[in-house]
Amino acid sequence: MSAVTPLIVYFSSVSENTHRFVGKLGIRALRIPVADRTGDFSVDEPYVLVCPTYGGGRATGKPGGHVPKQVIRFLNDEHNRSLIRGVIAAGNTNFGEEFCHAGDIISRKCRVPYLYRFELMGTTDDVDRVRAGLADFALSPAFATGESLHASPA
Repeated sequence: MSAVTPLIVYFSSVSENTHRFVGKLGIRALRIPVADRTGDFSVDEPYVLVCPTYGGGRATGKPGGHVPKQVIRFLNDEHNRSLIRGVIAAGNTNFGEEFCHAGDIISRKCRVPYLYRFELMGTTDDVDRVRAGLADFALSPAFATGESLHASPA
């Protein structure tokens, strides 16, 4: 019996770290293009977003910049934003407190659960935990109805 898993929508830069992690999950996934200048990329079903965290903030002295511009453009489309059900973030522990900060930002702004965070390409344990967590999450009311999207802001 195969587990039910949600669609994964992800962004990966030319480093391919996030792409490699998503590939190890072995589940259905769509990649936000690196060069989608027109913003035409869209989805038509509920999904979990996997997003890397970019440098910025305290580490560089430059505010913001944690969420890749391609992801911002994708989520600025109301249709795409209405279908997000959760977020998983990738990052580098070299950034200290700001490790995987893109997940915090997306979770707060889109009012969806922050499901998991992993470093760089993730470990075998990360892959196993994410697979199991996504299977459970896909069966939850929050995924089915998107009720977390309409929750009151904290």
